Amino acid sequence: MNYVIEGLEPADFMPLFALSDAELARHHILPVTASDDDYPCRITLCGAAKGDRLLLLNYQHQPAASPYRSSHAIYVAQGSVERGVFCNMTPPVMLTRILSIRAFDAMDLIIDAEIVDGVAADSAIQRLLALPETTYLHVHFAKRGCFAATVRKV
Repeated sequence: MNYVIEGLEPADFMPLFALSDAELARHHILPVTASDDDYPCRITLCGAAKGDRLLLLNYQHQPAASPYRSSHAIYVAQGSVERGVFCNMTPPVMLTRILSIRAFDAMDLIIDAEIVDGVAADSAIQRLLALPETTYLHVHFAKRGCFAATVRKV
């Protein structure tokens, strides 16, 4: 089954980078500088480079009117102007992490889920997307629980 994993829309976050640290703090957003490549940008779905400026913010990744409505912390890297698009492949930031992959139906309810090593993500994605009720998947970094990306059938 063909699928796509896309990063978040850059335009949704670009205005935040123009805010001062004090203004960011009022919105509960923390500016950080990457000390290594372990800062996964949710726009590009790649790790930020050492020294890159990122924002750590709360993002509502599941806005549905269901019991699974949810938000969690994400990083977005300054200068990320193009969203990552990965067709039938696992983005680099997911390959080195333990993932929680959750299948949702048309009513935005979880119908199944798997915990997998990132290198095994493709087979889990294929299995969950093949379920007749599956409308989309959410991928989370299992260790900290942060939202990583949405997977859609194509």
